[in-house]
Amino acid sequence: MNRSLINNAVIGSVNGYEKILELVGVGYRAALKGNQLNLQLGYSHDINFDIPSGVKIAVEKQTTLKVTGFDKQLVGSVASKIKSFRKIEPYKGKGIREKDQ
Repeated sequence: MNRSLINNAVIGSVNGYEKILELVGVGYRAALKGNQLNLQLGYSHDINFDIPSGVKIAVEKQTTLKVTGFDKQLVGSVASKIKSFRKIEPYKGKGIREKDQ
């Protein structure tokens, strides 16, 4: 375990880690407002997600997010938290998913 933690820290400091998230659905959009990620996911209200330090989120298109950082665990947990706002619906496939999922 210690070897893999050190290996992840070395890879993270050299290359960094990234996860690409896709918003699939009619009217699903994302935008950055300062240090918050604003998500419109078909609810009656917008979801404002505070971006933690150590992670950068870039909105490439309105439906594509790129979560990057040097800590593999933190990048994965932020991506998982964003995906939990709208889980993938099994019939039409709408929701937030990772690229090529």
